[in-house]
Amino acid sequence: MSMHLVTIPPGAKSEPHYHVGYETGIYVLAGKVLTRWGAKLENEVISEAGEFLFIPAGVPHEAINLSTTEAARAVVARNHPAEQDQIQPYVAE
Repeated sequence: MSMHLVTIPPGAKSEPHYHVGYETGIYVLAGKVLTRWGAKLENEVISEAGEFLFIPAGVPHEAINLSTTEAARAVVARNHPAEQDQIQPYVAE
């Protein structure tokens, strides 16, 4: 298992990616984050402070901080100790 604090700078986003063989749980501490997921990143959900988001293994996704002035922060837990070794870039179809 791994667990850490993630900060997404104002207006920033992650590159689309997926995690090989492990799940991710995200608890938003501050900010408003749009998460897009699916084969074409066609699904969307907005998460705010106090909300939890689950990403199953192998599901393509990206996270976007909707604020241009405030950082978004979240606690991220994954069921793999070396999770950074299992991240794969993803290009939507």
